Amino acid sequence: MSTRRSFLLSSSAAALTGCQISQPPQVTPTAPGGPFMLGIDMLAARGFDLLRGRRVGLITNHTAYTSRGEMTRVAMQRALGTGLVALYGPEHGIYGHVPAGKHIATQRDHVTGVIVHSLYGPTRKPTPQQLAGIDTLVFDVQDIGCRSYTYISTMAVAMEAAAEQGISFIVLDRPNPMGGWRVEGPPVEARWKSFVSQLPIPYVHGMTVGELAMMAAGRGWLARPPRLTVVRMQGWSRGMTWGHTGLRWHATSPNIPHATSPLYYVATGILGGAAAVDVGIGTENPFGYAGGSGVNPQAMLAACRGFGMSGVSFSPYSRNGFGGVRLSIHPQAQANLTALDVLMLEALNRLTGGRAIARMGGDKLNLFHKVYGSEALYQTLSRGAPVSRLISGWQGYVQSFLSARQPYLMYA
Repeated sequence: MSTRRSFLLSSSAAALTGCQISQPPQVTPTAPGGPFMLGIDMLAARGFDLLRGRRVGLITNHTAYTSRGEMTRVAMQRALGTGLVALYGPEHGIYGHVPAGKHIATQRDHVTGVIVHSLYGPTRKPTPQQLAGIDTLVFDVQDIGCRSYTYISTMAVAMEAAAEQGISFIVLDRPNPMGGWRVEGPPVEARWKSFVSQLPIPYVHGMTVGELAMMAAGRGWLARPPRLTVVRMQGWSRGMTWGHTGLRWHATSPNIPHATSPLYYVATGILGGAAAVDVGIGTENPFGYAGGSGVNPQAMLAACRGFGMSGVSFSPYSRNGFGGVRLSIHPQAQANLTALDVLMLEALNRLTGGRAIARMGGDKLNLFHKVYGSEALYQTLSRGAPVSRLISGWQGYVQSFLSARQPYLMYA
């Protein structure tokens, strides 16, 4: 059975179980084998047929290139001319240099001359005014595979906005740089849904943006799903991490400079929201450190070596009053990196005399809960209870998610 047909059948089954889909998502077919090609490459090879005669808006940024190294927005403008009506930029801006959390103003792109509506300023969901004159909205942004990274949140709310305005939505698929098999971490409680936990998925989901778009539409996670088309890749499989693609890595944000950075982001991203800690921001490997104020590096090293994390090694470091470990993570590491994140936070909280948790409050604590997906981690650490119980509790949820995502997977 073809990928396209199997997905359409699963969409129909989802509708029968109460999932409202305005129209079954379409998956553009690809020939078996052949060279590796991104979604944008596949669309270009077909002469941008899905966009001919349309008035197109493109959600994109500095990560969106063809396999040949041409910016998606340049390739699209060359093919469509004035049919490319508007651009939309997520967090970090269309050029990728704006620090995390900083609001961005609407501007004109100096590459194409097209207006760039900011989706990380006064609004994060495209407004009717921003979508005026558009009949097709395209998403082409490189994600990193972690729930708290906001590019997939931008995609989700943009899908809702497109549906509300009767606009078609097209996703040009891209690889998950951590591959398609790494799925781990806690769920999101409904009360902690936010722009850093927009979708009810594990902390690491193991899906491409195209697969996530289909699942969001198919599972009823959107207030209103759009007419959705996903242009799938050719030659990608779930066992491939970024290094297998042969593509150049474009830093997805200032602190994700390397193709391996997503792994480190997962390993210390939750920890980094605590107080009196250091995850290496400003170093050669952001998120590649796990340290605490006044911590003895050898004590932290001993704790980490006791975790038994396959494919992860540790070395001691000390800088600027912080001590802890540097991490070295193999791209194919079998370790549960989200579990490592939580275990290292527990160790640092102990080695700082509880300061990693005790000094949190207000907006910082609120963001910590949003990123983790609940108050459970903070409460566990505050009581001095072992986080191993939390980690064990993720497993049932992860297994149910693996089953739920199966109908939406386009790649073996």
